[in-house]
Amino acid sequence: MQRTVTRKIGAAEVSIITDGATEFSADMFPGTERSHIDEVLKSAGGAALETNFNALVIRSGGKLILADAGPRDLFGEACGHLHEGLAELGLRPDDFDMLIATHLHPDHIAGMITPEGAPVFPKATLHISEADRAFWTEATNFAGALSGIADWGKLAESVLEAYSDRLHILPEGGEVAPGLTTIALAGHTPGHVGWRLDSGGQSLIHVGDIVHVPALQITDPEIGISFDIDMDAARETRKALLDQIASDGTLFTGGHMLNPAFNKLERHGKGYRLHPGTS
Repeated sequence: MQRTVTRKIGAAEVSIITDGATEFSADMFPGTERSHIDEVLKSAGGAALETNFNALVIRSGGKLILADAGPRDLFGEACGHLHEGLAELGLRPDDFDMLIATHLHPDHIAGMITPEGAPVFPKATLHISEADRAFWTEATNFAGALSGIADWGKLAESVLEAYSDRLHILPEGGEVAPGLTTIALAGHTPGHVGWRLDSGGQSLIHVGDIVHVPALQITDPEIGISFDIDMDAARETRKALLDQIASDGTLFTGGHMLNPAFNKLERHGKGYRLHPGTS
């Protein structure tokens, strides 16, 4: 199985690695009736609540960057294929200059460390937002939250410790690497970010985790998922960014987009539909 797809963005190059996949259950979308979920899926041509776990390799301005690193072995044999993807691209962990975490949820950072807590990428600096760093290192934030979220906090602390001597705080809206700037995406986590890559008159937006199930949340952006710490804020973020992408015709991708994961948006009914970004 091929795990990577690569595209030029001006002088830069971006490869999406499909680390793995799974399906969600309808109860992960509180406040949305099962009948509406079934209706939206049918209208989008989907048969299940499918999601992918993606990591992205960015080559820009002489820098080799990995944005998110997948869930490692946390979600079973269907995931944890980051290194297969890197091998397809002819890359090794010690080739990377930078790691970027859109946020510190397990499916984005577990691949940055071994099960024993050692850094997987020995030469790379780790870049995260200050708000996410602060949230995931404060244990009192986990009281009454999703089951197991305290363990998520422990994993986040392990990643931060592994890269403590190479930890950098992402500038708000500032340039991280040549042509690469962050986008604040409120709601999913306190410091959740996406990013925008601009090169040679071309652009790519990474929408982070504003969409977990494309067939559902692209078709109806009002639908929230229980992983969002502030579902209302996440909903408004999703609606605003998808509207911007559709209006501007910008190529985009995200942490959970299905293959082909480079897409554009067109308006459809009360939401949108995807079409491959081939032009």
